[in-house]
Formats: sequence, structure tokens, C-alpha cells
Amino acid sequence: MVTTLTNVSVKQLKRAVVVRKRIEALEHKLAKILGAPSAISTQQMAAVKPRRRKMSAAARARIGAAQKARWARQKGAALVPKKPRRKMSAASRAKIAAAARARWAAVKAANRKTLAKP
Repeated sequence: MVTTLTNVSVKQLKRAVVVRKRIEALEHKLAKILGAPSAISTQQMAAVKPRRRKMSAAARARIGAAQKARWARQKGAALVPKKPRRKMSAASRAKIAAAARARWAAVKAANRKTLAKP
């Protein structure tokens, strides 16, 4: 049978608290015998705020320099000379411009505002 807090009586809860206190007292005694610091209860452990690690400025600088070196190596390997852009002759540009003007003239003649057909 699984016991949850919803189906436990008050008497059982009180007994559980007494047992828990006895366990904590025994853990404390054991820690004293072994010379270790006293055991922290689960509630105390939950209340302890974890400390943030601090990094020195020198360590941050070393990490930053190493990362910049990695980026430089990566970018250096990726820099492949690009092909120069091809130039279009003036005659070719004039033909394309004339075709565009004709296309737009047809659109305006059809009393539309966009190239896409409705």
C-alpha cells in the first residue's frame, strides 16, 4: 500500500516527525564521533544559496584571447578568394532596360498596378 500525505492520519504524521528528529540527532552524534561537521538537514540544504564561481580578470583575458585566435583560424581558412563580378556591357544593360519598360507599359495599359496577373 502506498502512503501519501493525503491518506496519512495526524497521529502518523506526528510519529514521522519524532522519528525524523531522532534520525537527525543520531546523524549529529555520528558526525561528532567521526570528527566531521554536523550533517545538514534537507531543509537547511534547500535554503543554502549556491555560490557563484568567480573568475579572475587574467583568466577571462586568456579565454578571450584563445577564442579570438580560434575565430581568426576559422576565418582565415574560410577566406577563399572570390571570383570577380562579371561586368555587363552597356548594350546588354540597354536591352534589359528596354524589356523592363515594355513590360511595365503593358501592365499600365492593362490598368494594373503590379506585374503579377490577377
